[in-house]
Amino acid sequence: MTQVRLDISMSLDGFVAGPDPTLEEPLGVAGERLHEWIFGLKSFRENHGMTGGETNRDDEIVAETVAATGAVVMGRKMFSGGTGPWEDDLRADGWWGDEPPFGGPVFVLTHHARERKAMKGGTDFHFVTDGIESALEQARAAAGEKDVLIAGGGEAAQQYLRAGLLDVVQVHVAPLFLGSGVRLFDGIPLDAVTLETERVVASPKVTHLRFRVIH
Repeated sequence: MTQVRLDISMSLDGFVAGPDPTLEEPLGVAGERLHEWIFGLKSFRENHGMTGGETNRDDEIVAETVAATGAVVMGRKMFSGGTGPWEDDLRADGWWGDEPPFGGPVFVLTHHARERKAMKGGTDFHFVTDGIESALEQARAAAGEKDVLIAGGGEAAQQYLRAGLLDVVQVHVAPLFLGSGVRLFDGIPLDAVTLETERVVASPKVTHLRFRVIH
């Protein structure tokens, strides 16, 4: 049965991106450090066309997520960092070059319509202008029996949380402080979502927290 999963890295003080994002630093000042735990892992490197890498419990968790994912939903800012018309977007084709690492359908939340964009390696970007429910419905249809991954960023994650559309929340807590930026759970009402802890896995570089959403 298809599940809707949020999977995202977060600082110890609750931020999923640092302050002052730019084209050079799309995750803001020091935001890239949130993901240092994953860069050397075998499953991450394979997914990005690289060889080698570590195999450990962190790697198993990443491989588990990759294998379970049939479609991805992300916000416009995660896709390109832009907000306005596509012709003004300096990263209109995304951050990942000609061969993005997703290898399947990706549904991008945006207010500005454009045609789908198929890219090398099987990644197929669809641009959804009629809301998070529509994006999820399309992603479910594309995922088949696999899961839909809500990849981020923070604003998209918050929208799906508030709407009660998530089944699983997995947060990778990096042992660092960003001080400011985009908080993952900023403004989430106390009664918006009820979580039950499914798994806690700690390693030297990151702590993986997985929760089931009680509907």
